[in-house]
Amino acid sequence: MTYDEIKKTLSILDDQNDKLEMVMDLGKNLEPVPNDAKCTEITGCASFVKICEKDGLFYGVADSMMVRGIVAIILSMVNGKTFEEIRNFDFSNEFNSLNLQFGASRLNGIQSMISFFHNL
Repeated sequence: MTYDEIKKTLSILDDQNDKLEMVMDLGKNLEPVPNDAKCTEITGCASFVKICEKDGLFYGVADSMMVRGIVAIILSMVNGKTFEEIRNFDFSNEFNSLNLQFGASRLNGIQSMISFFHNL
């Protein structure tokens, strides 16, 4: 699913539980990480998260279904962009526009993932 499709679908859903269920469903569709991808563990997340890159495409691994969904959303924001476009992308504004309500630990993890991409 592209980021625009994700954003449109989430905007249609009024109930926060339905939105969070959709986020978890997105996590079920993460592409497998290629064996020779370069992976970085993201510190600052309550869950185990790795972001991997191969040939300019990003992949993710997480041990929680909700976090897998968050990773899927972030990857949909970055794949197809150059490293410079990713470094300059306003992740926080985009995430806020999705109107998802996460707890403090999830927000810290999201910020850690955003920092990873801003520091490519």
